[in-house]
Amino acid sequence: MFKRLLLAALLAALALPAAAERLQVPDPAPRDTCPVCGMFVARYPEWVATIVYKDGHAHHFDGAKDMFKFYFEPPRYAPGHHVQDIAQVAVTDYYTLDRVDAHSAWYVVGSDVLGPMGHELIPHELREDAEAFLKDHGGVRILSFGEVSKALVEDLDRGAFPAPR
Repeated sequence: MFKRLLLAALLAALALPAAAERLQVPDPAPRDTCPVCGMFVARYPEWVATIVYKDGHAHHFDGAKDMFKFYFEPPRYAPGHHVQDIAQVAVTDYYTLDRVDAHSAWYVVGSDVLGPMGHELIPHELREDAEAFLKDHGGVRILSFGEVSKALVEDLDRGAFPAPR
C-alpha cells in the first residue's frame, strides 16, 4: 500500500510542471462576439481561440481560422490594435480541450471535421496528435503557426486545401 501511495505522489509531482505551463487566458463571456464574424464565441468552447494584448485586453474567436484572419490584419477588425501589442495567442487543442500556445501548436487542414465557420485549422498541442488526427479524419496537411498564411486561410473559406509543396 505504501509503495502505491509513493508512486501516486511521485507521478502527481511529475505532472505538476506540465499543468503549470498551461496558458492562463480569460474565457469568453456569454456575450463576447468574434470580431471577425460576429458569432457568440462562448457557444463554441471546444473551438475558442484568444488573443490577449499586453494591456490585458482580449479578443476571442470561434476558431483558429478567424483568429488567423484577425492576426494578419488587426486594424481591419479592431482599429487601434496591432500585432506588436499582442502578449499571448491561445487556441483550444482538439483532443484535450486545453488552451495552448498558438505559436507552438500544429494545425491540420482539409479534414472531415468542420468548425463553427466551416473548414477550419484544427489545433493540436502535440505533433503526434496532429499526425493521428490527419490520418483519422482525412486531413490534407499539417502546418506550424508560421506556415499558416493569409492566402491559405482564404482558401479554407472556399473549401480549397493546398497540398504540401
